[in-house]
Amino acid sequence: MPADTPRLTEQQTERQTERQTEDHKDRTHSQDERLIRELIERWAHAVHTGDLETVLADHADDIVMFDVPPPYEGVRGLDAYRASWPPFFMWQAQGASFAIDSLDVAAGADVAFAHALLRCGTPDELAAHPANRLRLTLGLRKQDGRWTVTHEHHSFPITPTPDATTETAEATAADREAADRRSEAEVRGLHHRWFAHTAAKDLDAMIADIAEDVVAYEQETPLRHTGVADLRTTCKAGLDAAGDAIVHWDVPDLTVAARDDLAVAWGLDRIRLAHPDGSTTEAWSRATRVFTRRGGHWRMIHQHLSVPYDGKTARAALDLTP
Repeated sequence: MPADTPRLTEQQTERQTERQTEDHKDRTHSQDERLIRELIERWAHAVHTGDLETVLADHADDIVMFDVPPPYEGVRGLDAYRASWPPFFMWQAQGASFAIDSLDVAAGADVAFAHALLRCGTPDELAAHPANRLRLTLGLRKQDGRWTVTHEHHSFPITPTPDATTETAEATAADREAADRRSEAEVRGLHHRWFAHTAAKDLDAMIADIAEDVVAYEQETPLRHTGVADLRTTCKAGLDAAGDAIVHWDVPDLTVAARDDLAVAWGLDRIRLAHPDGSTTEAWSRATRVFTRRGGHWRMIHQHLSVPYDGKTARAALDLTP
C-alpha cells in the first residue's frame, strides 16, 4: 500500500459496514415493497376481470379473510376463499367497478402489510355515494423468497342515515337496490360454501347455515322433516350412500331474490358422484330454499326438493336432465 494512502480505523470500518448493510436493507425493502405492490395490483385487476386463478395465485393455503358479507368468523382456508368469489363476480358482471384508488405498502424482512382504498360499486351506487370506498388491509409473509397473502380484511364504512329533509327518492332507491344486491350475493356465497363443504364431506359445516327450526320437504319420507337435527340425519345418510365417491353439488341455474331479511333461492340441483374407478353418476332435482337473516347471518328456514312425477308409469322421473 502506498505510504500516502489513508488507513481506515477499526471504528470507521465498522461504520462503513453498517452503512453498506443499511443500504442493502433499504434496497431490499424497496424491492419487496415494489413486488408486493405489483402483487396487489395484479390481484385487484384479476378480481375486476373475474380471473379466479390469478385472484388465488399469491394466497397462502391458510388464508383468513374478513369480508363484507358473512360468515362473521371469517373465510378460512384457500378452498373457502375460492368459493367466496363466484357470487361477487356475478354481482360485478352488472357493470360494477373494482379499482384501487390508493395503496400503501410497508415491508419487513419476512412480514409485510398494505392498506388500500378501492372504488367498488355499480354506477348507480357510486353516483349515489361518490365518496364511498371499500377499505382493504392485507397481511403478507415471505416464504422461500416469495410473498404470499395470509390475511385480507375488507369493509365499507357505515354511512349515516341522511336527514329526511335532504334524502332524495333516487338515493333511497339506489340504497335499497344496493342492499338487495348485497343480500343476493351473500345468499349465493352461502350456496358456494355449501358446495365446497359437500365436496369435503364436512357435515358440521354443511348444516352450520341451517336454522334450528328448519322445515324441509325432502324427496325421501317422511312428508316433513322438522329441525336441524332431522335434516342433519338426512344429509349424513346422503353422504354415507355416496361411499368413497366424491360428491359434487351445484345449482347451475341458481336464482336468488332478496329483500330486507328474507331471501328465496331456486334452481335445479345437480349431484354428480365421482367414483374411485373413474366413473361418474349424475342426478338432477328441483329445489326451492328460503332464508332469513338472524343476527346478521343468513339461515335456511325451509327447503323443498322434488323430482317430477311421470303420469304414464306412476313413478318418479329420476333420469331427467335439463
